Amino acid sequence: MTAIPTTPVAGPLEVQAPAWFISDLHLTPGMPRTLAAFERVLERAAKEARTLFILGDFFEFWVGDEETSSPFATQVAMALRALAGRGVPVYLMHGNRDFLLGKRFASAAGVTLLPDPTVILCAGQRVVLSHGDMLCTDDERYNRFRRWTRKPWVQRVFLALPLSARLAVARRLRADSEAGRLRQLEQGLPTQVVYGDATPAAVTALLEACDARLLVHGHTHRPARHQDVSSVRWVLTDWDLDGSHPRAAVLQLDEGGFQLLPQTA
Repeated sequence: MTAIPTTPVAGPLEVQAPAWFISDLHLTPGMPRTLAAFERVLERAAKEARTLFILGDFFEFWVGDEETSSPFATQVAMALRALAGRGVPVYLMHGNRDFLLGKRFASAAGVTLLPDPTVILCAGQRVVLSHGDMLCTDDERYNRFRRWTRKPWVQRVFLALPLSARLAVARRLRADSEAGRLRQLEQGLPTQVVYGDATPAAVTALLEACDARLLVHGHTHRPARHQDVSSVRWVLTDWDLDGSHPRAAVLQLDEGGFQLLPQTA
């Protein structure tokens, strides 16, 4: 089992309610309905929300902040900046797909990058936010990948490659993943990607370290509300309104507590 970083690097962040939480949109030009739904959420958030949190895997992949200049990233950044310009702060946490998102994109989008984990104070509640991948401590294969890709020297070497080479690596990884799904389909096996799940011990350790009983995270693609004697854990859904099993939702926190706001194409 891999140890997890359980101590937030900064004090609690106090934000106004209603606060909206989303994650795992995996935005890409090949998912136009998902992008359109996200843009509608931003329009609605300008009227109904006071804070927006994006908890990782916002993009399908991100190989460096040079991507900020691409037409697709520019469109997304402008939409976020428009929301922030209307007085709704936007906070963005890295995921396992877009951990190379940096200051250039954050500046263009008018968003604030958040460390993982982060503790917020909102509507009288103390809530821990995380992308969620560090909670999947039983997934040894992924954790080996995570340890390597988070090393500063590994990131420097990768970012020193030409952008075209980095994009080729990302596309190759996506192609390999798609090829694996096709092989499963030919063999009559389920084709949905199976993500590691959060382990109870990791969840408990994080909540205890943060002195909290509420946790919101994504990553696992297993949307649910988990409750035990001492804590509540909300797992955010991934977004896909372009595939055969459409799904998308916003989690809202206000004075009345948490509630889900489903989204459609």
